Amino acid sequence: MTKDGTASVSFYNLGATEDSDAADGKYADVYKKGSLQVEANAHTAQTAASTYKLYIAAFLMNQKLNGNFSWTDSNVDGFNRMIVESANDFSENQIDIYGADILNEFAGNQGWYSGVFQSGQGTLTTSYSLQLLLQDLESGTGVFKNKSDQAKILKLMGKQIYRDGIPAGAAAADAGTTVQDKVGFLDDVNNDAGIVTMPDGQKYILVILTNGHNQSKFSGFPRIAKITKNVQQIVYGSDAGTKIVNY
Repeated sequence: MTKDGTASVSFYNLGATEDSDAADGKYADVYKKGSLQVEANAHTAQTAASTYKLYIAAFLMNQKLNGNFSWTDSNVDGFNRMIVESANDFSENQIDIYGADILNEFAGNQGWYSGVFQSGQGTLTTSYSLQLLLQDLESGTGVFKNKSDQAKILKLMGKQIYRDGIPAGAAAADAGTTVQDKVGFLDDVNNDAGIVTMPDGQKYILVILTNGHNQSKFSGFPRIAKITKNVQQIVYGSDAGTKIVNY
């Protein structure tokens, strides 16, 4: 799915949640956090579309830790709409206030891609950089160490309204799988970056960035769902490690 260069994929397993079926399963050692990671085209910068809003969220959490941001009614409204509805006004206002250079310096200091924000142009990211950000968010480390704010962001991502990508694919692989994610869509770009929790307690991060293939609006999200379903079945399915998928 990534061979023609129109898709980037990053996968990272998070292990099983405590006291879950998977945590006590036969292959628990195989699925320990961080034991499985795979990527394709993951270090090539692609159009971020609205996945850049995860970087804005991270920056603001850092500002809050430093006493420079608070949950005013206006900030709560704007932040919530930015994540749940992918509204642009709040995030664009933050870019206007702080500027691309400061935002990029922040991202670079976290070890993430440092060229996300381009003055007068669109935003860029790599799938691997979004994976690293989601690792910090899921574990409540770095700028996400405030547990209340971490929980707030994850809850909002679980409520975001565009569910035809990773959420659809993960549920198709295993009914009852839940996803906390942030999508992006712009012209022929459809992106999704999420934290996936399976019914048995297994968790993983998956980031899929796509373009081309005559995509428009949301037409690329079934492609994202297909990749997700196959990844989940290959890694966690009953025939994990042996499944061959023909596209």
